[in-house]
Formats: sequence, C-alpha cells, structure tokens
Amino acid sequence: MTPVQIKICGVTNTRDARACAASGADMVGLNFYPRSPRYIEPKVARQIVEAIPHNVQTVGVFVDATADEIRSVANAAGIRSVQLHGDFSPETCRELAREFRVVRAFCTDARFRPKEAALFSECDILVDAHHPDLRGGTGLTCDWLAARATLPFARFLILSGGLSAQNVGHAIQAVAPHGVDVCSSVESAAGAKDYRAIKHFVAAVRMVGRSVTALSP
Repeated sequence: MTPVQIKICGVTNTRDARACAASGADMVGLNFYPRSPRYIEPKVARQIVEAIPHNVQTVGVFVDATADEIRSVANAAGIRSVQLHGDFSPETCRELAREFRVVRAFCTDARFRPKEAALFSECDILVDAHHPDLRGGTGLTCDWLAARATLPFARFLILSGGLSAQNVGHAIQAVAPHGVDVCSSVESAAGAKDYRAIKHFVAAVRMVGRSVTALSP
C-alpha cells in the first residue's frame, strides 16, 4: 500500500515549516487568501520554501483569484503547487496545470456532486467541509461519504476538514484518500503550530497505514 501523504496547512513561518518537515509532513500549505488569519506575504513564503527540504512540497492556497494573480504570487514565492478554492473553471485549471501542480478544492455543501471532479482530470482533488464564510482551517468535519464517492473521479484525492489525531484513522479507513490535510487541530492559535499535536497526527496517519498494510493479502 502506498503511504497516505500528509499536508499540514496554514504554515506561517520557517520555524513551523521546519518542524512540519521534521515530523514527516509531505506537503505544507501556505495561505495567500488575504481574509485568512493564516495569510502570509509571498516574500515570507519564499523564505519558507528555501528553509525546508526539497522533498517537502509547498502548496499555495488561493481563493477566487485570477490565473494571472496566482501565477504572479506563486512565482514570487517560488512554489510549484497551487490549491484553488472558489469558482475555478476546468479551463482555468487546465491552463494553470501546464505550469503547476493544481489541487482543485471542493466543499461538501448541498450543491456538491462528486462526479464534477471528473471535469478536472489534470488536477488533484481536495474535498473539504463547507463553511459559509471561511475557506479551510475551519475545524468543521467533511462529509466522508461524499468524499468517498469522489474517489473514482479523482486521480489523487486529498481529504480535509476537521481531521485530528483522534479521527484521522477512521477517516482514512472510511474514505481511502491518497492524502490528508490538517490545519486547526495542530495549532495552538491560528497560524501557530503545536509541534506535539503535529507529531501525534503524523503518528496516527502512519499507524493506520501500517494496520491496513498488515491486513492486505
């Protein structure tokens, strides 16, 4: 079984980024949504990119930005992966996918249809909980049934929304995602990471991976 990848989102400084990498994170998320309490400037993001190992991906989080805005910020920050929340068309995602790894984010509100993920075949898919005002980092739990139903339509599925060391094992067993995304449950405050919580979360993900592997024929 391929290990479930771990993305720790809302990283705001180099010290936290290094701690995430040292704990075993595969990806760190850097938030470029100005209304987020975890927002950082591109120049700070570049410092983070340069401070962590090259095998740890940095993912820029954008909300309702234009392709040109995304391209400008991503290039200034030195990131090659972008996560898109909001009203992004398949055409815009396809355009950006020529230059970046694109993660198209969906929230499991009443309008969500899992098969819509198939329209974004050039993208990885992230499924998150719905919040009327916020985009990520809400602590709300995603609809795991809806996320599982998305799996056949996604080349790479990341499960987000309300994950913690206490429930991520059950979430992985229920959804079988390729990756998991965590933010608020590994913080002491918005944008400030709790290193002990990070280690517990990573250990919980690795534990369920080992248990699933042990049960495989």
